[in-house]
Amino acid sequence: MKIAIIGGGNMGITYARAFVRSNIVKMEDLLIVEKHDEKREELKKEGVAILNKEISAEVSDYDIIIVAVKPQDFKAVVPELSRVLTKKQLIISIMAGIKISNIQSALNHQSVFRAMPNTPAQLGFGITAFSAPENSSMEHVSIVDTLLETTGKCILMKNEEMLDAVTALSGSGPAYFYYFVKHMIEAGKQMGIEEPVSSMLVKQTMLGAFQILNNSKMSIDDMIKAVASKGGTTEAALNKFDSTAVGTNIIEALKAAEKRAKELSNG
Repeated sequence: MKIAIIGGGNMGITYARAFVRSNIVKMEDLLIVEKHDEKREELKKEGVAILNKEISAEVSDYDIIIVAVKPQDFKAVVPELSRVLTKKQLIISIMAGIKISNIQSALNHQSVFRAMPNTPAQLGFGITAFSAPENSSMEHVSIVDTLLETTGKCILMKNEEMLDAVTALSGSGPAYFYYFVKHMIEAGKQMGIEEPVSSMLVKQTMLGAFQILNNSKMSIDDMIKAVASKGGTTEAALNKFDSTAVGTNIIEALKAAEKRAKELSNG
């Protein structure tokens, strides 16, 4: 198998590293096309792939093309990429907001999959949802699933429209947790705890809470009750969350993210 990645940004190099680490492909069979000279110099130090500045005729020799450019840069690569594509090649887009049908039309190519990863993929803890084009073979679905799972877990969404909700939930999701952690650390500081100590307390608490969440058979409500004693400190904080509609606001915030994802998808 030979793989070409168009775009050497964070996600492009994340997949390159993951493919080599997982023995999916050898360095000599992995190509990254990156137009920026400084970025290409950085990628040379990685030593995981062949590097090109432009999309050249040799891209035709690769089995899988991963389009990892920024959505706003896609139009610029269409003329060069469509010129070298062959019918046998499989395309995986990780560009947010651009529909399969739009990519198919722009490139005049039918075998186009669309994936929505998130940044924890950089450490192998990502969750990626992907959608397949109509009439795609099980072989192609299996190949895409195998490639995307090198960066964490993977899920096939049969309805591509759901990728907008996925973008709001898991694509943007890491930022929500960072936001909450940031304010927990700030609360610790305001209560007199030094920032490094507050940061350690919050981050380790988050890590420990995740492990319970991921391994316990209890419902989330029961987990909350297990920490919140009647009339205690946790209950006081939860009551404040409820009285200020924190839960409702979180749901509304994610719906706003989904709305924006739909707007981007519709151009």
